[in-house]
Amino acid sequence: MPVPSTAPAAASASRPVGPLQLLALGVNGIVGVGIFFAPAEVAALAPGASAIVAFALTGLALIPVALAFAVLGRRFDADGGPVLFARAAFGERASFLVGWVAYVSAFLSTAAVVAGLSQAVAPSLGLEGALGQRVLASALVTALAGVVASGIRVSAGTWTALTVVKLLPLAALLVAFLALSGPPPAQAVAASPAMDVSWLRAGLTVMFAYQGFEIVPVIAGQVRSSSRTVPLATVGSLLVAVLLYVGLVWACVAALPELATQAAPLAAAAGVWGGPGLEGWVKAGTSVSALGICLGMMVTTPRYLSALAAGEHTLLGLDGMSAGGVPVRALAVTWALVLLFVNLGDLSELFALSSIAVLMQYGVTSAALAALAWRRERGLRPLHALLAVPTLGLGLTLVAFGASPREGVTMGLTTVAGLVLLRLSRPRASEPPAALRGEPL
Repeated sequence: MPVPSTAPAAASASRPVGPLQLLALGVNGIVGVGIFFAPAEVAALAPGASAIVAFALTGLALIPVALAFAVLGRRFDADGGPVLFARAAFGERASFLVGWVAYVSAFLSTAAVVAGLSQAVAPSLGLEGALGQRVLASALVTALAGVVASGIRVSAGTWTALTVVKLLPLAALLVAFLALSGPPPAQAVAASPAMDVSWLRAGLTVMFAYQGFEIVPVIAGQVRSSSRTVPLATVGSLLVAVLLYVGLVWACVAALPELATQAAPLAAAAGVWGGPGLEGWVKAGTSVSALGICLGMMVTTPRYLSALAAGEHTLLGLDGMSAGGVPVRALAVTWALVLLFVNLGDLSELFALSSIAVLMQYGVTSAALAALAWRRERGLRPLHALLAVPTLGLGLTLVAFGASPREGVTMGLTTVAGLVLLRLSRPRASEPPAALRGEPL
């Protein structure tokens, strides 16, 4: 099986993803289903203006994390993101484990989101019961895989369109709030944030609502002028989300005195500021947002698998890339696994690995930045290592306060499975391209 080409001088036609499309991928990855419900969860821990402050400060705290991904992302002109960072800094075994954990978490989360979307939409399509939901989920997974298999150009156009569609009702809610609210109620604005453990837990909840910008470097090999586009889209998508989320939470706090008790806070706030029409539009946006997340996951998830198979050990030719910029074999494996899991029943437990896997990517990226900067590789200087300090601090805090024992056990089992898979893989007969080995081009 030929090794995919990742030469940076590839023609623009082979790299169809431009700045706006990559920014849309990052925004799509962040603005998922969680924001439609997170304001109530956060308000239960940090009432009143504390909820607004929690979203603002957590967003600001994540900027160094995004900068760490941006600084490294501009220096790796191939698909894989954290997998390539770990390979360059720590070698093949660390890279393989990072890619494996990220991949397992991603395909399990994809299955859970697809199943949840199907459960929500199936009754409106006349598909009753568990069988109808599974039929719809299977059809949805297959359709999304078909879109992705048709090429990165088609996928980029589709995720960009879905991102715009999902943002429209949220933007309408903000416009209605700004136009109609006047000065927000004094009790909603004047309440001082309660800096205690509950407030910290609120920040942890907010952090997971902001995750998603880390997927931007994963498709760097398909991006035009990736050294400029990847860092701009990584940091830009987070900044867009921070501004959007702070405004949406402010609208909820000002509209809903009992925000913590609301099952669908954004929709309820839309009803206050824009009436039943806007409320219905925001509710529909939940499903559109879930669909966008599913597509983004189907685009990026196989690239973790292809990246870990592109190192010193070959893995069933999963690193092969089609002319359309798609890791076809890795996509086929991902489609089969997601299809299997959406037909297994209740998938709520599949998120057990997702949060700790994202924290692992944050930690590995910051550690790789520190190691490479200390060694002055890839044009980095020791000063760049300072970005790793807040990222590592944030990661350790989140693991200490946010990771559950169940997540730790799941992480352990996944790591063991990855080590077994690495042991079973075969050494590559010929060396992969420098970009996939994490070496300078």
